[in-house]
Amino acid sequence: MSHVLTLIGNSSTKLTHDHVEAVAQAINTASTPDWLKAGHACDLLLETDSRAPLDAARKALNTVGNAKIDVILQPLAHRRKKLLVADMDSTVIEQECIDELADALGLRPAISEITERAMRGELEFEPALRERVGLLKGLAETELQRVYETQITETPGGRALCATMRKHGGTCALVSGGFTFFTERVAKAVGFTSNQANTLLVANGSLTGEVSDPILGREAKVTALKTLTSDLRIDPLETMAVGDGANDLGMIDEAGLGVAFHAKPVVAAAAPAEINHGDLTALLYIQGYRSDEITDLV
Repeated sequence: MSHVLTLIGNSSTKLTHDHVEAVAQAINTASTPDWLKAGHACDLLLETDSRAPLDAARKALNTVGNAKIDVILQPLAHRRKKLLVADMDSTVIEQECIDELADALGLRPAISEITERAMRGELEFEPALRERVGLLKGLAETELQRVYETQITETPGGRALCATMRKHGGTCALVSGGFTFFTERVAKAVGFTSNQANTLLVANGSLTGEVSDPILGREAKVTALKTLTSDLRIDPLETMAVGDGANDLGMIDEAGLGVAFHAKPVVAAAAPAEINHGDLTALLYIQGYRSDEITDLV
């Protein structure tokens, strides 16, 4: 079966011809390297029915100075996707919103520990979310806007990812186990077509410590992916899902290509593709976009 192996550099590691040559020899391909972006991203074509070339490529890169290069192996067919479903916290943004909210109450250590365990898959998502939201009871609603404006930062490459896919007819959906207050703002800023998340309940200007039902967690993310795929009348193979935590594993497994982005070990081990070093533009190079096709105009 025809596959493509993509090598992607990052802001601290330039992809060189030495990297590409070492990998080409390791995977035994005579295909001419196809540079998607000079010094940054390159494709190699090969015929394979296994993931052995992926391991061989990573081992070969270690002989060129243990370079921090991302390597993705995938079928050539349906490579360019028509739907992207993305997690928000620690994926499209660089923080976990609930941990940032906890700062205002001096509860970051307690809440962050629960967040980390849930994202590693050590705790069930729904009860972990309810427990953390319960600790936020009494937080002034105005704190949400302050946190968004002063503590939330976008992951580099997100705007280019959405703008480029939308320019070429794709749909980008933000589906988060976080909160609608943040997904609505992040989706608008970054360029997502739609957003789904959980709703924090408020009474008399303060958080009640509760979240509306039903909670959007792992299964809801899978449902969102399937529903969007059906509504758009596209082949499931034409979809991509990206996330970092255990509650993303369902949609990562369900998508045409699931990507673990700077993810927890349990997610990285299960995902067909990993981005451990690059930013979100890596998701464009995975799809075969060239540098002159990429735009950041939302």
